[in-house]
Amino acid sequence: MTHATELGQARPTGPGRGLSMAGTVLPLAGLGLLALVPLGAPGLQLLVNLALAKGLAVAGVSVLLRAGQVSFGHALYFAVAAYAGAFLMTALPGADLALVLLAGLLGAIVAGVCVGLFVVRYRGIFFGMLNLAFSMIFWSFLEKFYHITGGADGIRLPRPTVLGMTLDRASFELVLFYLTLVLVLSLGWATIRWLASPAGQIFQTLKTNETRLEYLGVSPRRALLWGYLVSAALCGIGGALMGVTQGVVTPEYAWWIRSGEMVFIAVLGGAGSVRGAFVGALIYELVRTYASAYAGDVWQMLLGAFLLVIILFAPRGVIGMIETLAHRGEGRK
Repeated sequence: MTHATELGQARPTGPGRGLSMAGTVLPLAGLGLLALVPLGAPGLQLLVNLALAKGLAVAGVSVLLRAGQVSFGHALYFAVAAYAGAFLMTALPGADLALVLLAGLLGAIVAGVCVGLFVVRYRGIFFGMLNLAFSMIFWSFLEKFYHITGGADGIRLPRPTVLGMTLDRASFELVLFYLTLVLVLSLGWATIRWLASPAGQIFQTLKTNETRLEYLGVSPRRALLWGYLVSAALCGIGGALMGVTQGVVTPEYAWWIRSGEMVFIAVLGGAGSVRGAFVGALIYELVRTYASAYAGDVWQMLLGAFLLVIILFAPRGVIGMIETLAHRGEGRK
């Protein structure tokens, strides 16, 4: 007998304990392989770093999917965090990397509170489109107020210091890669633990029986707001990391296509799965990069076809397909 925890993961309660090993071994094996990228495939280091940063933002979208809500505007927090870090670097040249990430996180949370207090009143398509509207308003601000934001050219970020040390480009990129990996591991684990906590369970009940929460004296709006802030914070960390990694932030960070991309990746990896968000982001970036290089005119069609196949034949996404195969292997053993 097993009880479902994270999507595609099982908590052992009886003789099927061996089946749960896939939920632990596979993520650790994947992280181990990623940790070897700078040594074994240095050409992929930047690509993987960008994919993991984007995966954090996608994990934020996946959190909302666990409550049955889809946001088409979460690029707002991605952009707010990136620009918060850029403004800090402009005001304090040589600011530490930790301060840049903290500024991005705080910016995303403040924006999440301001927008969340309004959008948590709505559900379904209204929730998704209102988030999109706020994101596009911010995009317009970034485009029009060029004397503050740099307009379409954006703002360049000088390389921040690391614990007070000024590093060369190669050393900085290596530190940033492993910092991103640590953040993915720690924040991913914390998000899964939060979803399994009483607060997270209440949040997920919004998808199945919101009326029951009201009968129990629990405010659905408050529960959704807490989950919304967790989602915004994850997007914020991802946006701040993306800005530092690329060395420039532009209004494209808040563009509606970026939000749609996050939803695309969330479905590709496994809708509602935190681990699937990172797997989907890695697959998406690899496919997009190499498809655009070798099939520049049809790479969007290839991505669309890939997503269509996943939806039709693996509705739990790539992570669900991988874990199903791993569980079958464990069962045979």
